[in-house]
Amino acid sequence: MKTSNVYTRVEPEIKEQADQIFSKLGIPMANAINLFLHQVVLRKGIPFNISLPETQNMPLDYSKLTEEEFNAKMQKGIDCINEGKVRLSKEVREKMQRLYNI
Repeated sequence: MKTSNVYTRVEPEIKEQADQIFSKLGIPMANAINLFLHQVVLRKGIPFNISLPETQNMPLDYSKLTEEEFNAKMQKGIDCINEGKVRLSKEVREKMQRLYNI
């Protein structure tokens, strides 16, 4: 059987999380992608419903946080900075515009 390569760019965190799940399932990522593509062909479209969750992944409204919750969020941010887990503001702005039209 002939094969063809597919190259794509994905967010590193998403790739890592998906890879961990596929590993637990005993499925290499390439096989999972192949399964997805087969389903696209069989169903003649995306093989699952695509929609935005009601509240999940929406920007956080800091005005609704208690002081303790706000402080915990700020500390988490400081910890991320100290661990080198940061994004350029331009990247964040572009992603917010893409995801939330803001």
